[in-house]
Amino acid sequence: MKPSTLRIGYRYRPKRLAQDYDAVVIGSGMGGLTSAALLSELGWKVCVLEQHYTAGGYTHSYERNGYEWDVGVHYIGDVGTATRTRKMFDFLSDGKLQWSPMAAEYDRFYIGDKVFNAVAGKQAFRDNLLRQFPDEEAAIDRYMELLSQVSGGLSAHAMDKVLKPWQQKLAAPFMSLKKPKYLYRNTYAVLSELTDNQDLIATLCGQWGDMGLPPKQSSFLVHAMIARHYLYGGYYPVGGSWKIAESIIPRIRKAGGEVFTYARVTKILAEAGRVTGVEMADGHIIECECVISSAGIANTFGDLLPAGVVAKFGYSQDLPKVGPSFAHLGIYVGLRQTAAELGLPKTNFWIYPDNDYDAAVEKFVADPNAEFPVVYISFPSAKDPDYENRHPGTATIEIVAPAPYAWFAAWDDTTWGKRGEDYEAFKAALGERLMEHLYEKLPQLRGRVDYYEVSTPQSTNWFSGYQQGELYGLEHTADRLKQDWLGPRTRIPGLWLTGQDTLTCGVTGAMMAGMLTTMAIVGMRRMGPLMKEIYGGE
Repeated sequence: MKPSTLRIGYRYRPKRLAQDYDAVVIGSGMGGLTSAALLSELGWKVCVLEQHYTAGGYTHSYERNGYEWDVGVHYIGDVGTATRTRKMFDFLSDGKLQWSPMAAEYDRFYIGDKVFNAVAGKQAFRDNLLRQFPDEEAAIDRYMELLSQVSGGLSAHAMDKVLKPWQQKLAAPFMSLKKPKYLYRNTYAVLSELTDNQDLIATLCGQWGDMGLPPKQSSFLVHAMIARHYLYGGYYPVGGSWKIAESIIPRIRKAGGEVFTYARVTKILAEAGRVTGVEMADGHIIECECVISSAGIANTFGDLLPAGVVAKFGYSQDLPKVGPSFAHLGIYVGLRQTAAELGLPKTNFWIYPDNDYDAAVEKFVADPNAEFPVVYISFPSAKDPDYENRHPGTATIEIVAPAPYAWFAAWDDTTWGKRGEDYEAFKAALGERLMEHLYEKLPQLRGRVDYYEVSTPQSTNWFSGYQQGELYGLEHTADRLKQDWLGPRTRIPGLWLTGQDTLTCGVTGAMMAGMLTTMAIVGMRRMGPLMKEIYGGE
């Protein structure tokens, strides 16, 4: 495979721009691409601007030393049958995106010296929990009931984001009935009312790394969303996560639009209180009265917009109410044997020092030498049936763990690859600690690793355009979810938002945010026929 194969998009040059666009999208993550593709299907000519060398945001892949890794997509749920999630993926990709199921035991939780797991299938998931916790049948059944009840609440929470302020007021009584109060309570509080078995609570919260907040800080709404998302197992995009962007971009181009890379936006322009376009890093101005930002709340209001405009529309008071999600370390491992030869599983590993997740996070933040509060290990080459066709005789592993951004703040304003010996030594030491977790669980790999590299929160900032190495945008606390200003619609005429900051975290959360943004822009009447085309008679 040539090194350029994974570089999706068209390199930006001012002369390559069309004379005019109906919408400009900042950022080519899942939210930005979804909005652009749906608007394109409605006849809009859309320009997507990506500052990285390849499109896709956290769905992009990269190659090094003959290996290929995904930076953000480790597994996707809810795509095994014709669900709403699967139907949207199928529509955006014109049916070209294929999915490979993981093992029935898709997540394995190492909690101290105990091992628990999650098994695919609603009934199988429930029965497996009961096998692991035979005295907790009532708590388990009540938990499954809560997951079933939460569906309407999630839909109401999402639809609230589309409505105009006056519509939100009219709909508030109805929406409140659809949104049970427990949705906005913290996860641990809800679960502790079901059981006092801390191992069961820890097992139910074993995927907390998928949102970046331990159970005493996270919203039960997001916990339930993630649990429901994977209830029928985990799936992996055949060919790697870069196939997601590659399969969506043709729909944007079909309507005359384009996805540009190396296209850094430095300003969102505004005159007379409304958006008029964007200014690029080279000084070129793209005029457009519809700008959709998928660059994140902090970047949009803290960096791209003029301070006077931010203050005028009240966002300077709103921004302190939310904060970034946890920053993270990534380890990208390459081995000169196949996944089958090495015995790599199609199961994710979640490794915890004990069952008190919140306490473990507190210890780690206070002391870098404390145990990692969670270590996540993924085996992409084992999950992807096409990997050996692209990279025969090799295998890859990815490790993710939290890391406070403050540890790396000393290297702000430095250049990737040129941050000095202290930085390299610090991240190497962290990387060695994480590799020991891998060797502990799979001792046959010791001595067989050909290559590995470590990414830090500074790497995330450099390649993804974040400011504090955050993996999931804004932290998913209950207070954050109650912020009614976080949605597709802004108070600034011409400016719209999309991506995981406007709804919930993850690839699917960002994709659905893209759908909601499109709906808010064009209105329910125009969006209706398109929704019917995507979802059929639902």
